[in-house]
Amino acid sequence: MENGKCNGATTVKLPEIKFTKLFINGQFIDAASGKTFETIDPRNGEVIATIAEGDKEDVDLAVNAARYAFDHGPWPRMTGFERAKLINKFADLIEENIEELAKLDAVDGGKLFQLGKYADIPATAGHFRYNAGAADKIHGETLKMTRQSLFGYTLKEPIGVVGNIIPWNFPSIMFATKVAPAMAAGCTMVVKPAEQTSLSALFYAHLSKEAGIPDGVLNIVTGFGSTAGAAIASHMDVDKVSFTGSTDVGRKIMQAAAASNLKKVSLELGGKSPLLIFNDADIDKAADLALLGCFYNKGEICVASSRVFVQEGIYDKVVEKLVEKAKDWTVGDPFDSTARQGPQVDKRQFEKILSYIEHGKNEGATLLTGGKAIGDKGYFIEPTIFADVTEDMKIYQDEIFGPVMSLMKFKTVEEGIKCANNTKYGLAAGILSQDIDLINTVSRSIKAGIIWVNCYFGFDLDCPYGGYKMSGNCRESGMDALDNYLQTKSVVMPLHNSPWM
Repeated sequence: MENGKCNGATTVKLPEIKFTKLFINGQFIDAASGKTFETIDPRNGEVIATIAEGDKEDVDLAVNAARYAFDHGPWPRMTGFERAKLINKFADLIEENIEELAKLDAVDGGKLFQLGKYADIPATAGHFRYNAGAADKIHGETLKMTRQSLFGYTLKEPIGVVGNIIPWNFPSIMFATKVAPAMAAGCTMVVKPAEQTSLSALFYAHLSKEAGIPDGVLNIVTGFGSTAGAAIASHMDVDKVSFTGSTDVGRKIMQAAAASNLKKVSLELGGKSPLLIFNDADIDKAADLALLGCFYNKGEICVASSRVFVQEGIYDKVVEKLVEKAKDWTVGDPFDSTARQGPQVDKRQFEKILSYIEHGKNEGATLLTGGKAIGDKGYFIEPTIFADVTEDMKIYQDEIFGPVMSLMKFKTVEEGIKCANNTKYGLAAGILSQDIDLINTVSRSIKAGIIWVNCYFGFDLDCPYGGYKMSGNCRESGMDALDNYLQTKSVVMPLHNSPWM
């Protein structure tokens, strides 16, 4: 092969598929229609299991269960401390099942098993613990009213029934990112996992039952976005939708919300994130971070640094180092501990990425390395680097969501900032430099929700994350995430004969 290394499958005991039905009101049930769909192993294109295919009727059942649990059940009426105890028990069970959950995400989504075991699933449990710690710290404010005859205060109340629509690229972490703060706030919910990666969500449903989360608080409807997802977005009894995914689908969800009951919508959408490498950057570190930023999770990550801008003074050296290091970026079976990149999630995404690579070639970009599928089984693609990419090319403007890097050269700081902002997206950006004044100028000039300086993927449970422009309209993680699932009520009353104003 032209670049990278491809390792074969390793012998590993695959997980037993225990849960394939919808989870509604605390029970695993078949879809009302009886329909199922196949979930595919991206390592080889073979069927793993058949899963219940939920539709509008099933969404109605799930929403009814969530509505009853919110209006009449104990969950929103518990103290925050009581909810926290159960959420922490849920986190305990996740930690007890780390290996099985990591295997499910590996076999279902092509994610590296070792990263799942030591990063994704522990982070999933961490999201639940973090939000459990916040559950009893949700407070309103006492208001200093301008009219001296009035006294006022605010209450922070759970927003109600939430529809959480989860993407396929990080099925566990994204599940926790949305479900954990919604639970902490006292909401009930209907979750639709991506059809490509539903297995771990159903296992989490099982664990929630074991943890003692009351029936109806967490409901899982597996199925397709055009049916089950659309039914959630347009449902008149869903109070809020939280979605992570493509900008095109996010727009459809917002339209459906507006056309139905004007439910609140929080969107974390696509990206085409820039990495700016300035002349004073360490070349080895710059190459390592550029490769990590673009090829981590096989490029299936919305903050991928897929546009890499290198200042002209070190451009040639960085290019040489990138090509050299790309040859050691091992592609292989996600259960192989030496692999750094597994297969793309499914055939559709695999073919989409390959089509973008052909666009890059046809539009005149220079293919430095990669550019081809690997093997004749499964959905493996070589890490691919293009140089001489111009702003009018599709590989520059479109979110590819795969292991494809576009390299560009810039001269001045001002030019670098302009190039970084020349996109409809604004999710993340990276800056590599040792000049603190330059860093301050550039980080304040780039229109993106998170800026990583001399690092990349600097995620943290306590750090808000979300986008500008067409990359979304909310912030997840940190205490800001709770605001997505709370609403503010003001209470005002007359104030009589008070000695204090």
